[in-house]
Amino acid sequence: VGEAVDKLSTENGYFESPYKILIPEDAQKVISVVKRVPGFENVERDLVQKMNQAAEIAAKEATPIFVNAIRNISFDDAKNILFGNDDAATVYLEGQARKSLYDKFMPVIQSSLDEVNARTYWKSVVNEYNKVPFIKKMNPELDDHVNNKALDGMFGLIEVKEQKIRKDVDERTSPLLKDVFGQLDN
Repeated sequence: VGEAVDKLSTENGYFESPYKILIPEDAQKVISVVKRVPGFENVERDLVQKMNQAAEIAAKEATPIFVNAIRNISFDDAKNILFGNDDAATVYLEGQARKSLYDKFMPVIQSSLDEVNARTYWKSVVNEYNKVPFIKKMNPELDDHVNNKALDGMFGLIEVKEQKIRKDVDERTSPLLKDVFGQLDN
């Protein structure tokens, strides 16, 4: 968990990872029209960069929520995780923490999108798009999209690490990981 949070919360942590947050599907139509308008040629690149920067800022808030989910794990849950599927710990954490993370991330995402001027930028993009005659007016929201994609990326990275820990003894870097997951080697 710590590795995922550390990696994704650094500068370009999302942007230069397989978990890069891309333009929402419903916004693609807006982008395809607006990027032909002078001054908006780089709209897609700029918006993707701003969304990923917002996610990187929000990711810093994840650790206490994960710690709480881990502290509250029952013996039966721990046993089911250990002897469960290769993603059992990730599935457990997501079930226990996703809603809390979403709620904690949302104001940070909104503030971060504002900090990197993404919402203002997006509003100007949508305003340009909505000036085009005979086109259905649009205003897809960025906040929810960025939040969900940030969480998908975080849990995706946790799952990758979990699978490595389960399969490779060299990935078990702490005595606790060695003791717990060593039981799988027998």
